[in-house]
Amino acid sequence: MNDDRSKISDKISKKIKLERAKLNFSQEELAFRAGVNKNTIWKIETGQVSPQIDTLEKIANALGMDLNALILDSKVDL
Repeated sequence: MNDDRSKISDKISKKIKLERAKLNFSQEELAFRAGVNKNTIWKIETGQVSPQIDTLEKIANALGMDLNALILDSKVDL
């Protein structure tokens, strides 16, 4: 189970990085728009931390995405 969570978390972090790049946002810009610390974005994108659901929601909103789309899209291969 933990391995599955790790894989999903890894895919979510990649999805965030991909969507951020599509919008041409720096990590700092995304952090500002999401109302989180820049280091938080960096740690999520590098897989050092698994974000809490409320943080994911803030990031999804800042990316102009629905939280469900961010999570569900991340369950498939990217």
